[in-house]
Amino acid sequence: MSWHDGHVRVDIFYRDMSPRKKAWVDLLGTVFLLLPVMIFTIAASLGYVAKSWAIFEGSPDAGGIHGVFLLKTLIPLFAGLMIVQGLVEILRNALIISGRLDPSTKDHDAADEERL
Repeated sequence: MSWHDGHVRVDIFYRDMSPRKKAWVDLLGTVFLLLPVMIFTIAASLGYVAKSWAIFEGSPDAGGIHGVFLLKTLIPLFAGLMIVQGLVEILRNALIISGRLDPSTKDHDAADEERL
C-alpha cells in the first residue's frame, strides 16, 4: 500500500504554487482546520461514549449488535488517530518549509512495489 496526496481540493491556486507554498497551505489547514475539528469531535463525543460504556449499551433491536458501546468508542478513537496523522503532516510540512525534506522524494520506488 502506498501513500499519496489524494486530497480533493479546489485547485485554482494550489496547483501553481511552489512546493514550499503548498507546504504552508497544508500546514495551516492542518493546524487551523483539522486539529480543532478533531479536538471538538473528541470533546463532544466523550460524554456520549462514557454513558454508553456505563450501561454497556447494546442494540435495542432483537438480534442486534451487543457491543454498541464498542462501536461508539470508535468516534473519539478515529479523532485521536486523525490528530496523530495531523501531527505527522505538520512535521512533514515543517521539514519541507525548512528545506530539510525534498517534497518530490517518494517513500518508495517502483522496484520496491515490484517486490510486493
